[in-house]
Amino acid sequence: MVWLHTTKHAAPQSLAVLPNSQPRIYLQAGDPNVTSSIPVGIRSFGAYIPRRRMSRAAIATAHAWALPSLKGKGEKAFCSWDEDAITMAVEAGRDCLGGRGVASIAGLSFASTSAPYADLQNATIVGAALQLPEASARVDFGGSLRAGLSSLAQALQAAREGDQLVIAADRRRAKPGSAQEMTYGSAAAAVCVGSGDELVARYLGRESVSVPFVDHFRQSGEKFDYFWEERWIRDEGASKLAPRAIKSLLQRLELKPERVAHFGLSGAPVGSDKLVAKLLSFAPECVLPDLQAQVGDAGVAQPLLQLLAALERAKPGEVILVASFAQGCEVLAFEMQQPLAASSRRGLAGSLAQRVEETTYLRMLSFDGELELDWGMRAETDNKSAVTQLYRSADQILGFVGGRCEACSTVQFPRMPSCVNCGALNSQKPYALADEPAQVATYTADWLQYSPAPPMYMGLVQFDIGARLLMEMVDVGAAGIDVGTPLRMSFRIKERDRLRHYDRYFWKAVPTR
Repeated sequence: MVWLHTTKHAAPQSLAVLPNSQPRIYLQAGDPNVTSSIPVGIRSFGAYIPRRRMSRAAIATAHAWALPSLKGKGEKAFCSWDEDAITMAVEAGRDCLGGRGVASIAGLSFASTSAPYADLQNATIVGAALQLPEASARVDFGGSLRAGLSSLAQALQAAREGDQLVIAADRRRAKPGSAQEMTYGSAAAAVCVGSGDELVARYLGRESVSVPFVDHFRQSGEKFDYFWEERWIRDEGASKLAPRAIKSLLQRLELKPERVAHFGLSGAPVGSDKLVAKLLSFAPECVLPDLQAQVGDAGVAQPLLQLLAALERAKPGEVILVASFAQGCEVLAFEMQQPLAASSRRGLAGSLAQRVEETTYLRMLSFDGELELDWGMRAETDNKSAVTQLYRSADQILGFVGGRCEACSTVQFPRMPSCVNCGALNSQKPYALADEPAQVATYTADWLQYSPAPPMYMGLVQFDIGARLLMEMVDVGAAGIDVGTPLRMSFRIKERDRLRHYDRYFWKAVPTR
């Protein structure tokens, strides 16, 4: 016996269509998520994909001695040792906010199935790094690959109470030599939703179908997922449950299949999106990229990444449909309103372009904790974190907020009782450095100092606003760095406390070229 739970919303009272080639949709009061007087939708969006990309051919070559049938094309994004779901979420959130004021953010939702902490709110750390108001609500979502799209649906329902920031991030781990090692990737996506007329895309509606269809699982405390047979997942799961949810949503919105211009399906076996599109009579060209060739399957972030791909290419009036398959199906529909104004944002396209090629398979294993190297006595240190100091200096440590002297305008980090330039006492006001451009003033590549990613690049970072700070520089790549190399700040893990399992976060400098 199969138990079926379906979440539906009341049918719209009317559906007005403008007389043009691309009719725009306006839902009237009746759908609790959408009203004609106060439209709800997406304000901005951002992404973060780790720069390191591992060639799948290199992975296959490493396993050829035991698994000669293992093959793969393209590359996958994987985290450095100092990246996790929290650091990626912060970077995606920064890209989404794009210098906008954060005072309007009323809530933050953080979705992940690989969040570092099980009994410590991860969203609070993310919010502190983004310098969100302390009064903004924070909530963690997890337990399913649908968590990313489900958290977005919940945020859209609360959007009239104030802007909501939704971030989904996963650092996916897989057993070496498994099929998942070839297909999994790591990434984060962020979407800011709100109400009003200045929207990138208008929210149309949601459909949710939940059934106990187990395609894969990972018990608490286990590192790796266990998957059922792929054909069963595709034929009995994705190809039946996803169309059921999507058809119901289209019927309620009075949308014909040809009105869907962009369609994405995540969480199902590769190729399921094209199969479902065919079953629903969607045009083949409307299927969004699955990002397998460049990123891999990024878990809870995958449906939001596909949504970003649609938002970066959609034209006003086009309908976007994004679905997430996992113990049923979650479906959200949007209508494109206007492109997001050009800025310094990376977005999905920019994140895909910023890559550092990696062919050393053992490096990826080491970063994932699957290879324990003997780093020598220099690595034998106790990295106990002082949580009292973290609380007292949270804005400086997590938010990278220094001080600016009111007497002489000198910017410094950290804030001190006296100005380093004029000596004025108690003259410093908070000044955020995370988004300030900088460049290399001096540097050294140290092979003696312990680093999980040798050599450790350290040096003076010269900020354009005058501050100068000794910092670690990461993601340098084969091109190296030199004096004058442009830098941007990136939220990372500073140290891992392997005895108490509490990581220290801080900011590092990353070359922008």
